Amino acid sequence: MFTNLIFTLNQIMKYLLILLTAMAILPAAGAQKADQLCYELRIYTTDKGKLNDLLKRFRNHTMALFEKHGMTNVGYWTPLDNPDGKLYYLMSYPSREARDASWKAFGADTTWQRVARESEANGKIVTKVESVFLKTTDFSPNNLKSEPGKVWELRMYTTTPGHLPNLLSRFRDHTVKLFKKHGMTNKIYWTPTDEAQGKDNMLYYMLTHKTEKAGKASFDAFRADPKWIKAREDSEKAAGGSLTTQVVSIYMWPTDFSPVK
Repeated sequence: MFTNLIFTLNQIMKYLLILLTAMAILPAAGAQKADQLCYELRIYTTDKGKLNDLLKRFRNHTMALFEKHGMTNVGYWTPLDNPDGKLYYLMSYPSREARDASWKAFGADTTWQRVARESEANGKIVTKVESVFLKTTDFSPNNLKSEPGKVWELRMYTTTPGHLPNLLSRFRDHTVKLFKKHGMTNKIYWTPTDEAQGKDNMLYYMLTHKTEKAGKASFDAFRADPKWIKAREDSEKAAGGSLTTQVVSIYMWPTDFSPVK
């Protein structure tokens, strides 16, 4: 009986060790998987008056066909100020190779070919396609859950030569926390994967705000914050000048069919 008790305790300890090991490994594995995702930000400019035709095609056909071919629809947005009829959307894939294979299969899909042909019976819908391949930064919260009623902001920074690491350090150590302090929600941060698309000098990220007005007010408060002023001055002193040459901000609203709101 005593021997059986020892055996039972040994078995319990063995299973506990396995369980604890699994608990330690799983979060790390999940984080590794998220870091390895290939994101693609695509920007479509439509012919005059054709934005609704494009949205209809995505709503009724394209998104389902993307999913059919192994792509993940993350989010779709249109700018609040949209004179060029643009659509911004975000896709994710297990890898760049998987992305290329999925798009090849999508392009060869006879259903897609028919949909494209029928939707363009009165002329081309899209006049320009832009695409950027992205990977998340080590400090990205990867917070892509929906926040219905919120306005999204896409921001794109171009850095001075050689100073992307300095900018990332400033965001990692200071900016992200200060954004949160001033009422902004950090959603996701990326850098491009391709040299020709800004691998060494570009930062992309997304925030959400209650409204565009609230977002601009939050940035005004952020810029006046003594902690931000010190962080900026210290980082620029260490780098020998400004870290950025251009900052682009686009306030956007999720489409009715966007998976993330």
